[in-house]
Amino acid sequence: MAATDSPARTSDAITGFESTFADELTPLTVEWRGADVPHPRLLVVNEKLAASLGLDVEALRSDDGIAILGGAAVPADGRAVATAYSGHQFGGYAPLLGDGRALLLGELIDVEGHRVDLQLKGSGPTPFSRGGDGFAVVGPMLREYLVSEAMYALGVPTTRSLSVVATGRGIHRNGVEPGAVLARVAASHLRVGTFEFAARNGDVLQPLADYAIARHYPELAELPPTGGGNRYAKFLEGVVERQAALVARWMLVGFVHGVMNTDNTTISGETIDYGPCAFIDAFDPAAVFSSIDQGGRYAFGNQPAVLKWNLARFAETLLRLISPAPDDAIAIATATLSTFDAVYEQHLNEGLSAKLGLADTFVDHELIDDLLALMAEHRADWTGTFRALADELRGRPAPLDILLPRDASDPWVARWREALARHGRDDASTADAMDLVNPLYIPRNHLVDDALRAAHEGDLGPFEELLDVVTHPFERRVDRVKYTAPASEEFNSSFQTFCGT
Repeated sequence: MAATDSPARTSDAITGFESTFADELTPLTVEWRGADVPHPRLLVVNEKLAASLGLDVEALRSDDGIAILGGAAVPADGRAVATAYSGHQFGGYAPLLGDGRALLLGELIDVEGHRVDLQLKGSGPTPFSRGGDGFAVVGPMLREYLVSEAMYALGVPTTRSLSVVATGRGIHRNGVEPGAVLARVAASHLRVGTFEFAARNGDVLQPLADYAIARHYPELAELPPTGGGNRYAKFLEGVVERQAALVARWMLVGFVHGVMNTDNTTISGETIDYGPCAFIDAFDPAAVFSSIDQGGRYAFGNQPAVLKWNLARFAETLLRLISPAPDDAIAIATATLSTFDAVYEQHLNEGLSAKLGLADTFVDHELIDDLLALMAEHRADWTGTFRALADELRGRPAPLDILLPRDASDPWVARWREALARHGRDDASTADAMDLVNPLYIPRNHLVDDALRAAHEGDLGPFEELLDVVTHPFERRVDRVKYTAPASEEFNSSFQTFCGT
């Protein structure tokens, strides 16, 4: 384990860091540094993201830049820390988790004036490693890079990936695997688990809440700290709204997070942690891919209910801030949590209506529910079906013929066309509007698997091509047909994802 009293190598290849979290919430941090990197090699760097952060791409590619991105050096004006948090993992409370293999280098201000964190993942052991080695390997780090950037392109709030550096260190997982460090950018790394830790440890809860409000909900900062409309009650409302909207977006793109513990539920409303994640091919609310989710707690269709449960744990941490009277605090928090279902359903149904070309119309719940039932019964491809419906409007029935039996789909298609006509939607413009919200390309599990297997063998070509495809998810390209096809039933029946630690 790296020693905090040994001098750290510094570099000014990345500058402009601030450390407001570490400065204002010192009890939640431990100053630390990453492990040495024997043979660093930059595998991928996100040039557009770097530019948006005001960073010099050539400096990032330099030896000094790679040293920072790999964890061997710290920015000269940064303050590298590991952060403390707790969390409910699969429903059970763990009082101390924390950054067991991550370092927060500090905060940057992007070109639009937003404050963001830059964190390294896989940079070595910290005081929170709990017996783990603190390292990561190439496959999972490339996976997070690819999937997080695909989610960003799909319009889903998410952390983003700046780079992956191969360290040249062999890591013992399934045999010896090549080590790597991911550089991750986030609106912040504040989690429900951060509040769970603070609520049980000293007097840091209110400063943490005020910091989170100032950073993510600044419009609430001037509200009074007490009373029914106080800033902490409104803070809870804001987090509930953002997380309800987020999980609706997951459902709309067929994303399965896989490990929805409270330490992976952000205060900002971003998706975080792409360990055992996956995308569904066939529509199946019971779909589970994570090898550690034996009971299906985090199945695709369970995600909204789990998210609501996580938010209840968040609400518990805020009770004494919401009101000094416990009964009043519980009543306010309960009323706020009770809004989750309606907010989620509104976002989901508005999104599904848009996917069907019926944006900004009365939500036809029966039409939507009947389509979902039809897709589930026939295991229709989630992503492909909505693009096939647009092709149906263009007079190209073949794609839908492949996905759904005509004797089953024709009655529903007729009702859908009637709804479009009732709202004055013509076929051509509706199909074009549908293509703007229905992706053609997602990180399909078998394609990701193939790309990471090739990368493990030293060939980044398949990864780079897949990355290019999924970061342009709505643009049809005739030479990318293979990226639209679902995996075989044989693949799907045995496919599992892993946390990648």
